[in-house]
Amino acid sequence: MTANPANKFGELRGQPPEVARFFWTGGPVEVAERSWFCSSLSGVTGFETDDGLVLVDTGTTFLAPVLAEMLRSVTSAPVHTAIYTHGHVDHAFGLGAFLLPDQPPPRIVGHEAMPARFERYARTPHHNVAVNNRQFAGVPDDSRLADGTVRFEAPAHPPTTLYRDRLTLEVGGLTFELHHARGETDDHTWVFCREREVLCPGDLIIWGVPNAGNPQKVQRYPWDWAEALRDMAGYRPRSLAPGHGGPVVDDPELVRRILVETADYLDSLVEQTIAAMEAGSPPHVDIVRAVTPPQTDSPWLQPVYDEAEFIVRNVIRFYGGWWTGRPSELKPAPRAEVAAEIAGLAGGAHALVGHALATAEAGDLRLACHLADFALEAAPDDPAVQTAVAELYEARAEAEESLMAINIFRSAAEYARQGRPFA
Repeated sequence: MTANPANKFGELRGQPPEVARFFWTGGPVEVAERSWFCSSLSGVTGFETDDGLVLVDTGTTFLAPVLAEMLRSVTSAPVHTAIYTHGHVDHAFGLGAFLLPDQPPPRIVGHEAMPARFERYARTPHHNVAVNNRQFAGVPDDSRLADGTVRFEAPAHPPTTLYRDRLTLEVGGLTFELHHARGETDDHTWVFCREREVLCPGDLIIWGVPNAGNPQKVQRYPWDWAEALRDMAGYRPRSLAPGHGGPVVDDPELVRRILVETADYLDSLVEQTIAAMEAGSPPHVDIVRAVTPPQTDSPWLQPVYDEAEFIVRNVIRFYGGWWTGRPSELKPAPRAEVAAEIAGLAGGAHALVGHALATAEAGDLRLACHLADFALEAAPDDPAVQTAVAELYEARAEAEESLMAINIFRSAAEYARQGRPFA
């Protein structure tokens, strides 16, 4: 079976078991009678019914053959229905690999907001490649994704059935209840198979801090997300087949704990953020500092992919505007002019980047990177400045926990080596 390249993220940093859970690769795991979960970067669940196979998610175009090989080792049933939990490329683009030769076209179900997502992808394909390179590969150009393995457009098999709030499907003696819930996306669906007591939450559960803050992506909805998790818990599922990470099999108490603790975590961040905004609507960075993330040892709430600070900023974005709250940043001067002025005050770009290195050495990488940005923007063609700034951002990446922060900082280091300010 083909190796899963996604495992490199955990291996590169020698991360603790939480990362192995997020990037768990394996299957098929029997989560209930004639029901199997497989994962390679993202999860796919197959329910064998008397009328054929019901799939919840289909993986990426690139990794779907791996997932299909896993699933086809236990069932040869044709695909009757495919349900997309949302329109991301790692969930809704791999159906073709699961289809049997000459089988009838399956019913494909998704939320009614999904076509608008695909239209947005088609409108901004190069933007999406750029931001996903930063997020996943830590590189500033599109060379890693230029082979066509990730395409930001409609999938080859788009939904044939759309729904709005709830939809119940009867397939081969089984009942599948679909629920819309804004969370990581506005087109998200979670699925409960009542007879087999299996919950498929999509990316509403990912074995890590919820991806509710992603700094480069569109608005997320942690308050709706928390409400959906509590709704799921009310169904008392016995098994959990998540969007990312390994399954929980025949352990309803653990499933409930994962759902409720994650909801509590999100609720705490949302309520603290709103309270800080209500205290005079201070600048955004002050709001972020006023929020204390809940402390937990639970492996499903570790910041291996997204993190609390980013979630807080997403709440601010929803309730506030794009302005940071700093007066000078309402209509700012060109960054290159600000950088040149600050470098001049410091005695030149070399002196400024030297001060940045000293600041980092003293233990303040956050402040050091502010200074480094100004030094690079003041002297982008200076090899010594490029090297120093790149080293600072490599050090910043090594000090971070979440994949997003790690790779964005690695991308910043590569930008610096090329003499390209990260803007």
